[in-house]
Amino acid sequence: MRIAQVAPLHESVPPRLYGGTERVVSWLTEELIRQGHHVTLFASGDSHTRGTLISTWPTALRLDPSNPEPNSLHVLQMEEVFRRAAAFDVLHFHVDSMHLPLARRTNTPVLTTLHGRLDMPGLAELYSEFEDLPIVSISKAQRRELPEANWIGTVYHGLPLDTHAPSYEPGQYLAFLGRISPEKRPDRAIEIARRSGVPLRIAAKVDPVDRAYFSSIEPHIDGSFIRYVGEVTEAEKGDFLRGALALLFPIDWPEPFGLAMIEAMACGTPVIAFRAGSVPEVIDEGLTGRIVDTVEQGVACVDEARNWDRRRCREVFERRFTARRMAYDYGQLYERVRRHGWRQSS
Repeated sequence: MRIAQVAPLHESVPPRLYGGTERVVSWLTEELIRQGHHVTLFASGDSHTRGTLISTWPTALRLDPSNPEPNSLHVLQMEEVFRRAAAFDVLHFHVDSMHLPLARRTNTPVLTTLHGRLDMPGLAELYSEFEDLPIVSISKAQRRELPEANWIGTVYHGLPLDTHAPSYEPGQYLAFLGRISPEKRPDRAIEIARRSGVPLRIAAKVDPVDRAYFSSIEPHIDGSFIRYVGEVTEAEKGDFLRGALALLFPIDWPEPFGLAMIEAMACGTPVIAFRAGSVPEVIDEGLTGRIVDTVEQGVACVDEARNWDRRRCREVFERRFTARRMAYDYGQLYERVRRHGWRQSS
């Protein structure tokens, strides 16, 4: 099958540092190629793929010192994609909604995966207007705010088996991985660490919009018991997660998926996660970690973590969250929109 994967330009594919959506697009692209498909990746010019790379801008926008205007460059990207649309059997978009008006006007089947939160004003009206276009969720929880949208499937994220080697020995610290922001609640992670007596390491990026929040928690980061290590590369991430007793995932928002949870499982590291968004779908309670509702419950789980079977975490990852399974699930949806007509909900 001739497949176009269309990624945001904010990060390269795969990203050098933080970047969940772009990382998933990379894993999906490379696995589809491994399975024999012909894949063209539309992404920033510093991306890497075994397929064909088409770029309208040379550098990931977040790391571009010229500070380019992102909407303009995404419009250029959409023009390039639809100029070439007839060359593909399916166009798979990961860029939210900018492509929707053009998608309605092409004869090539289109599929859109929504990677973000959907509880913001205006989205219900948008997807009501474009109810003829098929969309995919990354968890069932993600759909709750837009129950009437044209959902045709849910595909959980997956990563290659060899991305992270597991460790089956309990680590020496608690880990927080991702992004410093109010909804990710690193303050909860700090409190759990202090009350449990287990050190915390924070590997995360700080977006400009979250610098004020970071300033509010920075006084609690002492460089020893509570350490901020910044953004980590893919190789550093594996070492970071393998060395942890548990990953803390103390979110306070409707998390659409939570890639860090399955990355931890791949390393054999259990997860202590707050009950929100996709967490109950991703975590197998008592098997790959614990789902909690309070900091007190989180502290109690830290005491249990040394006795959890890390091999079971890896086994669940291999069964539920691999790139091979993800690519297969998307392949089924590609065939579905080709066979049954992609403008009609089914």
